[in-house]
Amino acid sequence: MCGLLGLLTSDETAAGAVDLVANASHCMRHRGPDEPGTWNDADIVLGFNRLSIIDIDHSHQPLRWGPPENPDRYALVFNGEIYNYLEIRAQLAADEGATFRTEGDGEAIVAAFHHWGPDAVRRLRGMFAFAIWDTETRSLFLARDPFGIKPMFIATGPGGTAFGSEKKSLLELIGRLGLPDTLDERALEHYVVLQYVPEPESLHSSIRRLESGSYATVRPSGAPSVTRYFSPQFSVRPFTDATRQKRYDEIADVLSDSVAKHMRADVTVGSFLSGGIDSTAIAALAIQHNPDLITFTAAFEREGYSEADVAAESAAAIGARHIVRTVTPEEYIAAIPEIIWYLDDPVADPALVPLYFVAQTAREHVKVVLSGEGADELFGGYTIYKEPLSLKGFDRLPSTLRRLAGKVSDRIPEGTRGKSLLHRGSLTLEERYYGNARSFDDARLRAVLRDYRPEWTHTDVTEPVYARSEGWDPVARMQHIDLYTWLRGDILVKADKMTMANSLELRVPFLDNEVLKVAEALPFDEKISHGTTKYALRKALEQIVPAHVLHRKKLGFPVPIRHWLAGPEMYDWARETIEKSQTDYLLNKQPILDMLDEHRAGTVDNSRRLWTLLMFMIWHAIFVEKTLIPNITDHSYPVRL
Repeated sequence: MCGLLGLLTSDETAAGAVDLVANASHCMRHRGPDEPGTWNDADIVLGFNRLSIIDIDHSHQPLRWGPPENPDRYALVFNGEIYNYLEIRAQLAADEGATFRTEGDGEAIVAAFHHWGPDAVRRLRGMFAFAIWDTETRSLFLARDPFGIKPMFIATGPGGTAFGSEKKSLLELIGRLGLPDTLDERALEHYVVLQYVPEPESLHSSIRRLESGSYATVRPSGAPSVTRYFSPQFSVRPFTDATRQKRYDEIADVLSDSVAKHMRADVTVGSFLSGGIDSTAIAALAIQHNPDLITFTAAFEREGYSEADVAAESAAAIGARHIVRTVTPEEYIAAIPEIIWYLDDPVADPALVPLYFVAQTAREHVKVVLSGEGADELFGGYTIYKEPLSLKGFDRLPSTLRRLAGKVSDRIPEGTRGKSLLHRGSLTLEERYYGNARSFDDARLRAVLRDYRPEWTHTDVTEPVYARSEGWDPVARMQHIDLYTWLRGDILVKADKMTMANSLELRVPFLDNEVLKVAEALPFDEKISHGTTKYALRKALEQIVPAHVLHRKKLGFPVPIRHWLAGPEMYDWARETIEKSQTDYLLNKQPILDMLDEHRAGTVDNSRRLWTLLMFMIWHAIFVEKTLIPNITDHSYPVRL
């Protein structure tokens, strides 16, 4: 993993912008402290910070490659890893006569692009965000991996196009492009509704994200032309009694192969381990390739908010050395400004903080970690995926009766049993489900946001995604929504930013092209069956995952924010943050303070709503007011570990 940055000028003045790009690139030195670098010609400046994982001594970037007649035709900056790079290099050498100067995966990308064109991205098995500059055609090619594991921001103005791994670096360049640094109020409303900023938006109106599964071509004087090359297709292959076990074995085999490829590195690889089936499966498969595997878990002192005991039992069962990082309320609060600076845009997920600390601990021992992200979205792991079964009766009602159920629910007092069922049953799937996010109802949004726009709620984010899943079963449609919203907006941002903040590469073997293929083919009753989520995955892992984890109830990554905000740990801090915030032109503070007092009194659990607004206020203080300067520490780690 690394950090890339580039500036494509519209007037061939790149040579005069080298220092500007180098300084802006320094903002993300945490992504690649091993080796900074820049390269330029008349049109473009490429900046890079390398975290060396494969071919440490030779695969320097920006990387130059080309065919024999023009061996330096292309310049590449690349963030991520290509796990089938050995196979791609062998195929290119055999079929195209391609030759290579290094042993790394970077040359495989450029050679594949040269011989196969933009379709080369479909053949890459890995996580990536990269830029290729073609010195002959004077064109730029940008691409992101199918799931959005690695980030890419873009800004285009009269002065050209800037692109990079982190928004904070682009903020240093947008003045050069002739762009303002104004806040995007539509993106803000989406953030408050969803608890993250959805792609392709950012909270700065001049900067967008290249969406996952997309590539873009850019000319010096033009806007990016974006093409979506990937979209999941949940096309069911039914199980039969004769094929059932074979299908379970296929899942296990494909996941095992993915883990094996994700272990490819010239440095030490460890694994994050919680008390759940996903990370345990990854660690159990990884130790087959590294008997000295170290696993890492975050924990809290408060009872009921730690899976450390279960994780330790799992580590012992598979034979791994295990390390626990316990996080206190004091260090949790102290780290928040620094964490939001690393995030670029706020993500209102309290699990960010323990992930940051466990990544910090892991980096003292390893340079790469594996993790279990993506299993829930691919194999049907969220409890909410059971909802279509419980609401099946409503689907048979005429629309008038469904709406009547909604009106009845409006008259039922909050907290009354059955109110939520009636309300959600009165809505269509498209109306009620937009990922793992709902916390603000319309009344609270109207109270909190000074310029609330009903048309800017979740539907303008989810409508195009739902349009691509017409005719699928409801769970597949929910999975599809989560892949394009919650996964890439919260989970993968959290995973990338918190590990990269500590110069640690995180790899996610579930989010693999071949694993997706077997997951896409699962019927409804192999995801949710016998009251169990991820049914087929659990069956596939029976010989891999220890029994105490296999059928354990999903806990997630619990953080005691609800208790802390009501108690001495966080109440005063939260009130002071709200009162000092200079966001009055965007937010109404009094309803927010009222929510805090309601929460303290125990009448309403407002923790998710409060956390969403507090994270935005701190972000605003850092990036807009500039009244809060995080204490960013430059850590020193060995290149070889």
